Amino acid sequence: MAKRDFLTLLDCSPQELQALVERAAQLKRLHRAGTAPRSLAGRTGALIMQLKSTRTRVAFEAGMHQLGGSAIFLSPADTQLGRGEPIADTARVLSEMVDVLMVRGPSHQDVRTFAEAATIPVINAMTDLYHPCQLLADIQTFEELRGPIAGRRVAFLGDGYNMCNSYINAARQWGFALRIASPSDYEPDAAMLAQTGNAALVETPREAVAGADLIVTDVWSSMGQEEEAAQRRARFAPYQVNETLLDQGAANTLFLHCLPAHRGEEVDHRVLDDPRCGAWVAAGNRLHSQKALLEFLLGVL
Repeated sequence: MAKRDFLTLLDCSPQELQALVERAAQLKRLHRAGTAPRSLAGRTGALIMQLKSTRTRVAFEAGMHQLGGSAIFLSPADTQLGRGEPIADTARVLSEMVDVLMVRGPSHQDVRTFAEAATIPVINAMTDLYHPCQLLADIQTFEELRGPIAGRRVAFLGDGYNMCNSYINAARQWGFALRIASPSDYEPDAAMLAQTGNAALVETPREAVAGADLIVTDVWSSMGQEEEAAQRRARFAPYQVNETLLDQGAANTLFLHCLPAHRGEEVDHRVLDDPRCGAWVAAGNRLHSQKALLEFLLGVL
């Protein structure tokens, strides 16, 4: 089998992505029943995390273990990358020792370099441009709580950064209508939008969420943008998701946030405790969607 990478949602067909979501739901049921398969027995994954991680790291480590495999965590200080070894050399060496690489870093190009040099699957565990693993869990969560997402209305509020980019790709792959509200100078890439006929920028947060079945936001200052935090808080303040804005969505709207959340900034603290909030379910679903992804890339589905 030719090796497959998962750097963006566009690396899979819509049919493959939907199969991953359905397998993740099945793995969740099996886990709760205590009958999880040992489908990754004898397999080892390496996690190269150049940025901090809670959900992504724990989901991959626990997921490998639950399916009978094992995972090795590598921080920059733990590898020769921290001493200047080229990414391609590290990728070639690890390809001889483990079965899959999960890489989180500030540069999407670095992750592409890993994938180009490695002879084993490489997973984007988040970069500056994309966070595709989160989208697998978000779609799983929406369909678990609200039914099929195809044909629905989705609103994204905030920075046109990695999460927004991944929602643009998801709109293309799952066939939902996406409306994005971002401050000027923080809007997503125009070329990416142009390639996705069912994603569009709108003028105001209220316009974006009107009748939306799903409302999504993310932090205003991502990792590496801490020096801009004060400026960003001022620019993004009108884009905060609060109960008043949530009420403008569809009657059965769902709110998602990839977490961690800055309560009182991009989301009012009451929204995270609102019954319409599915962020905590999505966090748990990271475990099962990433297990499904590992099975798929390692050819055991």
